[in-house]
Amino acid sequence: MKVKIKWTYKSLKSTETNFLSDEMQAGQAILLVEDIERTGRAKQLTFVDSQDQPWTLKELKAYMKGIQTEPHNIKVYFDGGYDVKTRSSGLGCVIYYDQNGKSFRLRKNALVNELNSNNEAEYAALHLALKELELLDVHHLPVSIIGDSQVVINQLTGEWPCLEEELSRWADRVEDKLSQAGIKPEYKVISRKNNKEADRLASQALKNVEITSSMEIN
Repeated sequence: MKVKIKWTYKSLKSTETNFLSDEMQAGQAILLVEDIERTGRAKQLTFVDSQDQPWTLKELKAYMKGIQTEPHNIKVYFDGGYDVKTRSSGLGCVIYYDQNGKSFRLRKNALVNELNSNNEAEYAALHLALKELELLDVHHLPVSIIGDSQVVINQLTGEWPCLEEELSRWADRVEDKLSQAGIKPEYKVISRKNNKEADRLASQALKNVEITSSMEIN
């Protein structure tokens, strides 16, 4: 989870002013607040999350302690490919997450035949990733969702209209999955070059190479 730090600073001559920090990971924010408190010149220290909800230091520490045994700091990369000749779609997703003080990478792909376009394949790849998050029991957490499909991400953020009926149905499926799990998506568009892992998985699926793996990473 990312938060901002909000506090009031009081000088030796009792002059006061308010500060709001940049957004940062909650663990880093806790360390900074503990350091700020040592000065004895800060008061009304609070944290504000991405939904503008306030947290006290005690509440945020309790939250961070509680999620250590569950997957957190989650990043999802997705990609879909469509073969016009075979009318087959390759779906790929890579999920990075932390749990119990360790970092992990999960990779998953799938070959499907009921789709009709590359954009549908992109949506289906994201939906595949959300099903993997469901298996990991990820819920009520922010999740970074990253892909090279401007269509999918801009439609899900509301930047672009979703006029095609099939894509609209896929968008509803994705949003339903997110809502059911209480996941707060943080969408980011990247270049295809920076989405190589998910792209490779989608390509391998089109070649009928099935991959499901999970490993600890440094």
